[in-house]
Amino acid sequence: MTDILAGLAAGLPLLFVHFVVTVVLLLIGIGLHMVLTPMKEKELIAAGNSAAAVSLAAATIGLALPLAATLATAQGVVDVLIWGGVGTLVQVIIFGVARFIAPTLPGRIERGDMAAAITLAGWQVSIGLLNAAALAG
Repeated sequence: MTDILAGLAAGLPLLFVHFVVTVVLLLIGIGLHMVLTPMKEKELIAAGNSAAAVSLAAATIGLALPLAATLATAQGVVDVLIWGGVGTLVQVIIFGVARFIAPTLPGRIERGDMAAAITLAGWQVSIGLLNAAALAG
């Protein structure tokens, strides 16, 4: 029992640091997404736009997936920062690519079009999964 408590005492601070660093990267990614998107998701969601809520939720999940993979495979805080930053950047770039491929999606989401939101959500989560697998591999 003493070994378990000693392991907990040694590992808990590292777990906390890794978790906090990852949450900060997630918040940075969400912030970048919200700055770079032509939609004003906060205002749209406050006005009851479900399509904007789906889009932002999927972007958050898409950003969290590679960060989770990084957190699971990291050898230290520097790993979390470097690879978490790379994973976050890839997700933000992919949103830009999606806007290029389907430039009408943001406007449709602003108008509450759930089909557009679900399409973008599928792309964001799918890319997040692939990004996570690449980072874990």
